[in-house]
Amino acid sequence: MKNSDIIASALEESILRGDYQVGERLNEVNLATQFGVSRTPIREALQKLSKSGLVEQIHRRGVFVRRHSPVELIELFEVMAELEAACGRLAALRISDEALTQLKEANNKCKAAMLAGEADTYYYANEVFHMIIYEQSGNSILEQETKRLHQRLKPYRRLQLHVRGRMPQSMSEHEQIVNALTLADADQSAQLLRGHVAIQGEKFRHLMSSFESINKA
Repeated sequence: MKNSDIIASALEESILRGDYQVGERLNEVNLATQFGVSRTPIREALQKLSKSGLVEQIHRRGVFVRRHSPVELIELFEVMAELEAACGRLAALRISDEALTQLKEANNKCKAAMLAGEADTYYYANEVFHMIIYEQSGNSILEQETKRLHQRLKPYRRLQLHVRGRMPQSMSEHEQIVNALTLADADQSAQLLRGHVAIQGEKFRHLMSSFESINKA
């Protein structure tokens, strides 16, 4: 992983834990000192956070912390679930044998990460898994919109994997999704992907509750 990716991940966790207040300005110089890097990877990391909506870049003023409200998160996950369902429905009918092999390889990497208890490694293999499904929908507009929202929800989808028991549950869901796609079962693929993403939203709310408990301790 690049320095900017590592820094972005660390800042995501800090923001979602409440270490920074909403509206607080993030100082590039201070962050560069904190992480022991130049300002370039800091800027790159902040750009990544801007795409996910965790910070807002205001011209000539700086970068400020923001977070989605619980209502916004629920709505975002609802839309994401429907987009993923649409991708799954189309991919079941259009996925190539080569892509299906790649999907199974990505899923094997997810399984290895789950067995090793490495949530972040699982997430990045999981991201490849989902990207293959988006691409194999064969609909470029749907693919672009799904990837855009995926980027916005990335920190939340990554961190919910730290909830106890979520990785094995996600892995079980993956296995069912792969099976449905292999059988070209469009309705089942859509239903499974919808449920897969909707569960993530629910699990994330549990994660946020655990963060609140940590902050009050």
